[in-house]
Amino acid sequence: MARNAEKAMTTLARWRAAKEIESGEKDRRPYLASECSDLSKCEKYRLEIIREISKKVAQIQNAGLGEFRIRDLNDEINKLLREKRHWENQISALGGPHYRRYGPKMFDAEGREVPGNRGYKYFGAAKDLPGVRELFEQEPPPPPRKTRAELMKDIDAEYYGYRDDDDGILIPLEERVEYDAIRASVQEWKDKMATDGKFVLDDGENEEDDIYPLSIPAREAAEERKERQKENNPMELLAPKFTAHVPVPSQKDVEEALLRKRKQELLEKYGGDLDE
Repeated sequence: MARNAEKAMTTLARWRAAKEIESGEKDRRPYLASECSDLSKCEKYRLEIIREISKKVAQIQNAGLGEFRIRDLNDEINKLLREKRHWENQISALGGPHYRRYGPKMFDAEGREVPGNRGYKYFGAAKDLPGVRELFEQEPPPPPRKTRAELMKDIDAEYYGYRDDDDGILIPLEERVEYDAIRASVQEWKDKMATDGKFVLDDGENEEDDIYPLSIPAREAAEERKERQKENNPMELLAPKFTAHVPVPSQKDVEEALLRKRKQELLEKYGGDLDE
């Protein structure tokens, strides 16, 4: 292996030494950005810092570097970010562009924005380190509670069940069930009355002759109308039936009887005074 003295005497080493002598003292980046008052040099130092940040961000993507090396790289990246921010402020103070105002957002290798708008940031494999993963797995906030006015917007007549019969399905079903229940109740009442012997329901078989008989066509029409009404309205089956066993006077007969009684009272009253 060649000694250091021999390496220093190579053509490349001599050429680089000559170039450094020609360019003067090697340009090193100042520790404080406020020490540089040249705008072009500030721009150059800012670009150097950006290249260093890009290089370290590419290195930190490797999860096999180990926890300690990943933490050191992440610290170095954050340190370079702070230094870049100082140089950008110095550029703005010297009359240059405002990079912090118009600069793009920072993204990681997967295209996602780097967590943390301000303060310490995590890059690459540093986000999967113990204690850091929990920071990015926060539970979502609970949904906001609705106000009373928002809840009342969904309450209408349908909420209270007032529109349940509008579909046309429930009413026919209820009528059918009601009709069957009425028929069952009527049949049960008939059977009970016939069993006890207290009352025999008149079904029309023992019906007496009508006091004011109608003509045969009129009677048949009346009976047919009566049966049709019973079929259409099952509630009539529960209504009590009345059979008249004596002639029922009409309104005209009642008026004539009252008139005769009034005449008799007048004759008795004034006829007695004439006799005296």
